[in-house]
Amino acid sequence: MKKLVVFASGSGSNAENIHYYFQDKNIEIVAIFTNNAEAYVLERAKKLNIPAFVFSKEEFKDGRLLQKVSSFQPDLIVLAGFLWLIPKDFVTQFPHKIINIHPALLPNFGGKGMYGDNVHKAVVQSKATETGITIHYVNEHYDKGAIIFQEKCPVLPSDSYEDVAAKIHELEYKYFPKVIQKVLKKP
Repeated sequence: MKKLVVFASGSGSNAENIHYYFQDKNIEIVAIFTNNAEAYVLERAKKLNIPAFVFSKEEFKDGRLLQKVSSFQPDLIVLAGFLWLIPKDFVTQFPHKIINIHPALLPNFGGKGMYGDNVHKAVVQSKATETGITIHYVNEHYDKGAIIFQEKCPVLPSDSYEDVAAKIHELEYKYFPKVIQKVLKKP
């Protein structure tokens, strides 16, 4: 059985999608961690019977969270809408074992503060003709890890940022679990 640990800061729709995708496979989410005590991902975790933990910035930076995550012996850590920069000790402890999904085609529209609607608004404002998703390994810099996978979609002149967000969510739900599965199969 391959074990996933998921980090999320918001609704947890990607975490739930990943859970259902792997339900009949030999892969499971063994824990969900969030930095947001109000995040809806906690309700989803409860409904899915997945242990969930809320942590503070201090626990994130002083090594206590790293110990807790390590206790689950994850094969992969998946950032699914998690907004904080991952500390270097996590990256060192789990080399090429932490991946993130970004709602744009990196290196465009990446970096600190570029998440969720901020990204979609920037894409529309820039008059870009396409956008997409990027799944990448995590290092100690925002959105700078090696790219694993990208998928594109068009941005129409009439698209609002909400339209772009809907297209991106479709791509995330379709491709994120498949890419996780491929990463887990790598030696």
